[in-house]
Parts: sequence; structure tokens; C-alpha cells
Amino acid sequence: MYRLLLVIFVSLGFVCVHAQERDTLRVDTVAAPQVALQDSLNKAQQDTVRQETRKERKERERAEKEREKYFYKGIQKDSTRLEIERLSRVAWRRSTFVPGWGQYTNQGLWWIKVPIIYGGFVTSYLVFDYWQWYYKKFLNELDYRISNAGTKSDPDLFGFDNMEGLVRQKDYARRNRDLTILVTVGWWGLNVVEAYVDSMLKNRWDIGEGMSFKISPTLMPTYGAASSSFMYGYNVTPGVKLTMSLK
Repeated sequence: MYRLLLVIFVSLGFVCVHAQERDTLRVDTVAAPQVALQDSLNKAQQDTVRQETRKERKERERAEKEREKYFYKGIQKDSTRLEIERLSRVAWRRSTFVPGWGQYTNQGLWWIKVPIIYGGFVTSYLVFDYWQWYYKKFLNELDYRISNAGTKSDPDLFGFDNMEGLVRQKDYARRNRDLTILVTVGWWGLNVVEAYVDSMLKNRWDIGEGMSFKISPTLMPTYGAASSSFMYGYNVTPGVKLTMSLK
């Protein structure tokens, strides 16, 4: 009897273990396609991100920059703010292409600023032309003396007996000529900066009505060696006083 019960319990245990193994295999078999499908989706998503073309990336970056124009620290700008920023950009960009155009756009004292700007360019051209002539003069004399065994050609340069003096003067003229070009470029840039600053002050910070200037004569005290000159019995000298008032 006991042997029969032992055989029955062993048989039931074997059947349960075998059934559990089949269920585990069945669950694994069912879950495997889902895992494979998820891996395929992840790989497809990675491939999509990785396969973004250069053109698409540039368009996306351009759209992001365009969006930033209409927001400031996450807050959307209103139409007035956008118009003010547009006017500021228009002024300096116009002066970049045509000097004085931005000043004319800002109005105000443009009729004084524009002649000053072009007067600076005319002066730069005259200075450049002078140093170019000076440079060519010494360069031609050097070439002539080298080609003709030191024979002098230009009567204005007969005082230069050695070649080193001619070389120094030639280099001096070339340096000043190149410096004139740099100054001209700086003058052009200053014209752009002035147009931008004037536009900012005019459209964003209106101080025209609250500021006033007054120029008047005055007497200033003198010190040191200048105190030896007396005017009306006092140690003073005439001068000019500039008064600025802010309201």
C-alpha cells in the first residue's frame, strides 16, 4: 500500500514539473516575437535619426533660429518689440552696404553726418594717393639705380647717396599707405556703429526731450606757472562751460 502511494506521488510530481517546463517554454516562445519587434522598432528609430540629411538638418536649424527671433527668454515678443528690432537691423545693414544710408534712415541730423562720412572717405583717398605716389617715386629710383650701376635719375632724390636711405623711405611710404587703408576700413565700420547706436537710442531709449545742453563763458582758476598771469586782479583765465541737464 505504501509503495503504491509513493509511486502515485512521484508520478504526480513528475507530471507537474513537466507541465511547468512546457508553460515556461510557451511563455518564452510567445514573448520572443514581442522582444524582437521592440528591438526592430528601436533600431528603425535610431536609423531614422542617424539618416537625417544635411539639408534637413540645415532646414531644422534655420527654423529654430527663426523661432528664436520671436521669443525672448521663453516669452513671445509683441509686434512693437519686433518692429523696433527690425528698424535697428535695417539702419546698420544699410550703412554696411552704402555709407550714410543708415544715417538717412534714422533721420535726425543725417544732413550733417552724411557729409562728414563722405568727407572722411575723400580725405582717406587723398592721403592714400599721396603715399602711393611717394612709394612709387622711391621705388622707381631704386630700380633705376640697381639697373644702371648706381646712376641717379630723379633730381628730387639726388640727396640720397646710398641705397639704404631710399629703401627706408620706400618702406616708410608703403607702411603709411597700408595704414591709410586700415583707417578707411575703420571709418566704414564706425559709420555702421554710429547708425546702429543712433537707431537704438532713437527707438528704444528716448532721451531727446529730457536732455538739454547749454554752453556759456566762464572764468577758471589757474594754478602753478599759469597763476603768474593776473586778470582783473584775480588768478583766473577765461574758458567755456558746458552744462548738461537731465529731466
